[in-house]
Amino acid sequence: MVELRGDDARKVRLVLRKRDGDEIEVIDSSGGAFVGALILAAHNVRARLTEAKGPVAPAALEIVLAQAVPKGAKMDFVVEKATELGIARLIPLLTERAAATYARAGKTERWRRLARSAAEQCGRRDIPLIDEPLDWKNFCDTLASFDCTLVLWELAERSALRETLPALLSGVRRIAVAIGPEGGFSHAEIEYATAAGAKTVSLGRRILRTETAGLVACSILRYASGEL
Repeated sequence: MVELRGDDARKVRLVLRKRDGDEIEVIDSSGGAFVGALILAAHNVRARLTEAKGPVAPAALEIVLAQAVPKGAKMDFVVEKATELGIARLIPLLTERAAATYARAGKTERWRRLARSAAEQCGRRDIPLIDEPLDWKNFCDTLASFDCTLVLWELAERSALRETLPALLSGVRRIAVAIGPEGGFSHAEIEYATAAGAKTVSLGRRILRTETAGLVACSILRYASGEL
């Protein structure tokens, strides 16, 4: 027997409009999933667990999205949609043309809450890690921890990804994708990244908005790895 509290209880009652006895899936903090039957009392929401569900196979490709923090609430959108696309981790980037946009305290915790909610909505058992913001050079200094790092850059050679991706992804299990801010990466930032081992790629002749580019890249990688 487990008790649901706070937002989880509110969602069951008011959003999903569940009734007493309805079946529900409960996911614990370790990612384990269980089927249960709801018990709704006046002020309590509980579930009697009836069976454990089997483990989910890990993703063929672990995607880490390094996203330059955009202005306004655009990062909220990125966090939610990237979670739905199955990224394992999101690193908010403070770049030469984006550092000033991360001004208000508490944003990281907000993004973590949004990731949790998005994971629940799309049926993910795990919640992607949301890092504290990292400046560009410090991020580039961690590139050895990835099998491959792609930096989307509007001035990169415009080779079709359908032709270049098979070679780029050969033997790759963990990949990082870096997305620049509204003003793009500076040449100095690109030089620093490529010296650290990153590869620049283009998404074609159209320049996508920063909040769009990362989601397009993640979708392409999901498709290329056979998961879409």
